[in-house]
Amino acid sequence: MKLFFKTLMPFAVAAIAATTLHSQENDQPIFKDGEAQIVPAFDTPSTWIREDLWVETEFDTDGDGELDRMHVDVTRPLQTESGLKLPVIYETSPYYSGVAANDPNLFYDVNHEIGAQEKPIANGVVVRRGKRPVISNSLIKTWIPRGYIVVHSSSPGTGLSEGSPTVGGDNESLAPKAVVDWLNGRAKGYKEIDSKEEVRAFWSTGKVGMTGTSYNGTLPLAAATTGVDGLEAIIPVAPNTSYYHYYRSNGLVRSPGGYLGEDIDVLYNFIHSGDESKRAYADSLVRDIELKNGMDRATGDYNDFWAGRDYLNDMKPMKAALLMSHGFNDWNVMPEHSYRIYKRAQEMGIPSQIFYHQNGHGGPPPMKMMNRWFTKYLHGIDNGVENDPKAQIVRENDARDQPTPYKNYPNPQAEDITLYLGKSTDGAGTLSIQKAKKSPKETLVDDATVSAKDMMKASTSQNRLLYLTPTLKDELHISGTPKVTISVSSSKEAANLSVYLVSLPYDEGKGIKITDNLITRGWADPQNHASIRKSEPLKKGEFYEVTFDLMPDDQIIRKGQQIGLMIFSSDSEFTVLPKPGTELTVDLSKTKITLPVVGGETAFSNTIN
Repeated sequence: MKLFFKTLMPFAVAAIAATTLHSQENDQPIFKDGEAQIVPAFDTPSTWIREDLWVETEFDTDGDGELDRMHVDVTRPLQTESGLKLPVIYETSPYYSGVAANDPNLFYDVNHEIGAQEKPIANGVVVRRGKRPVISNSLIKTWIPRGYIVVHSSSPGTGLSEGSPTVGGDNESLAPKAVVDWLNGRAKGYKEIDSKEEVRAFWSTGKVGMTGTSYNGTLPLAAATTGVDGLEAIIPVAPNTSYYHYYRSNGLVRSPGGYLGEDIDVLYNFIHSGDESKRAYADSLVRDIELKNGMDRATGDYNDFWAGRDYLNDMKPMKAALLMSHGFNDWNVMPEHSYRIYKRAQEMGIPSQIFYHQNGHGGPPPMKMMNRWFTKYLHGIDNGVENDPKAQIVRENDARDQPTPYKNYPNPQAEDITLYLGKSTDGAGTLSIQKAKKSPKETLVDDATVSAKDMMKASTSQNRLLYLTPTLKDELHISGTPKVTISVSSSKEAANLSVYLVSLPYDEGKGIKITDNLITRGWADPQNHASIRKSEPLKKGEFYEVTFDLMPDDQIIRKGQQIGLMIFSSDSEFTVLPKPGTELTVDLSKTKITLPVVGGETAFSNTIN
C-alpha cells in the first residue's frame, strides 16, 4: 500500500507555490519578549503536511529477528517543503492506539491478608483504534503556528509500532531515542513498516523538545536519560519517574490513587495494542516471566527489577534542560516523582525549573513558561529563561496561570522543625515542639471498611490515632518534604501503616477544596523498618522504628486551623485490605514528625502563641 497519496495530494497545488511563500519575510519564526509568536503563514491548517513512517530502532523485542520499527507521524508547515528547517516538539505514548476496557476483573482483588497468595488477573483484550497516518492531533494547533514541527510516535508494542511494551524497560527509552536520532540523520526511517524505501527528515534543524502528561510525561525523561544528542529540552507533566514509587511505598504494596489493585502487569495488559499475532510471544516473555518474577506483590520489597525501572538510577548521561510540572494533590502519580528528578538534575548542573500547582493529576505549566523554555533551547533565542525563578508555585486560591515565583523549591526560607506527640484525651493528643511529660503507648484497631475521610471527620475513633497542634493564630507556610518516625508494634506479623498530615476542623460543603483538610500523606510497611529491600515478619509485642517521608508539599495552612498527624493502618483507597482487627500500638515517646516550615521554629511558635 502506498502511504502518502491520501495525505499529500490535497497539498499538491499549494506546494507549487511553496517557493514564493518561503521568499516572504513572514515565512520565518517570529519572537517577541522571549517567546515564539504565531506566524500567520504557519497558521493555516489546510496546508499543513501530514505524513507517517516507521523509524528503525536498535532492539528486537517481538522475537521476529528484525530490529523493531516505531510508527511515527509528522505534521509540518508547507514552507518546510521548500527549504525551511524548524525544530521539533515531540510526544510519544502507549495510549494513542487504544487500551483495554476498565474492567474490575483486570485488577488484583486487594481484599485479603497482607502477603497472601492472590488469584491471577484476567488478560484484558485491547482493541486497536485510530487510522493512519494520524497518530495524534495533540500539540499541533499550539506549536506549529509558532514555528515548530510536531512529531508523535507510538511506544513499542502499541498501535502500529513493532516490539513489546515493557513498562519502564530499556526499549521504552531507546524507542524515542531512535526517533530523535532519525530527526538528526543518525537513524533510518522507512515509508512502510516492512519496506526499504527511506524517508529523511530534511526539514528538521535537529533540535528536539519533548513533552507529555503521565505516561506521556514519563517517556521524555526516559529518552533524556539516554543522553541522546539533539534532545535539547523536556517538559514532563506529572511523570512516573519510578515504577516502584508508583506501585509501592516504603516496602508496602500500595496502589495508585483511583486504581485500587493495579500493578505493573495490569498496566502492561492495558496498553498492549500492537500486532495481535505477536502478543503471545511478548506476553510469555515480558508479562509472564520478567514482570511476574520481578514485581513481588507478596513482600513489596525494592529489588533489582524495580531499580531497573527507576529513572533516577539512569540520569548520569542526561543533559536536556528540564522543566518539571506536577500537582501537589496528584494521588495517582504522586508529587515525589517530579521532585526527586528535579533535585538530582539540579545537583548535576542541568538547567532545571519546577512548576507545582494545588490540583490533581496532570496540568502543564502556563503557556508562557513552556514557550520561553522551548524558545530558548530549541530556537536558540537568548531570552534569559535560565535566570527565571527556579520554582513557580500556584497558591491555594490562585489561577493556575498565575503562579507565585520562589527562588527554589522547597522555599529556601523553610527550616525543619520537630514536633512530638502527647497523650490523647477526648479523641486527640497533642503535637508540639516540646516533648510531652506524658508520652505513653496508644493503640488503634485496623478496619479497612472505615475510610480515611471518615477518620478525619470523627471526633473520636478506635481506628486511628490523632495528634493536634494548638489552633493557629496566623497562617503557617509548609514547604518541602515532611518525615515521620513511628515506633510501632503489631498484633500480627504483617500490617499496613498509613499516615496523613491534616488540617482540622474538617470542612464540608460546596466550594471545599482538597487543600482545605488534606496537607499530605504517606504509607509504609513496618516489616521493612530496616530496609525497603528486605522484609522480616513482625514479632508480636515488639516495637520497631519506621522512618519515612511523606509526599512533598507547599501549602499555606489557614488561620484558625489545627495541624494534625493521623496514624492508622489500612487505607481503603490505596492499600491491601485485610480483615479488621489487627492492633497497632504506637510508643509516643519515640514517635515524631519533622515538618518543613517557612520561617522555622520562630514562625511556628508565633502562630500558636
